Amino acid sequence: MSSAPRKSFPLRLDPALYAAIERAAAGDLRSVNAEVECLLREALARRGVKLDVPVPARRGRPPKEE
Repeated sequence: MSSAPRKSFPLRLDPALYAAIERAAAGDLRSVNAEVECLLREALARRGVKLDVPVPARRGRPPKEE
């Protein structure tokens, strides 16, 4: 199963907002990027926007080939 490539773009934030997101991310054991994505998904869900369930990132070592 392969997911589509992720879209990247520059985002300018107020330093105080970034610091708050950074603290929230640390509390949730996420990166700032993952926290922003989570916050955006939550905000869209509250507005009734339906999104596909995200494909989780593959973690750990790849399986050994025999």
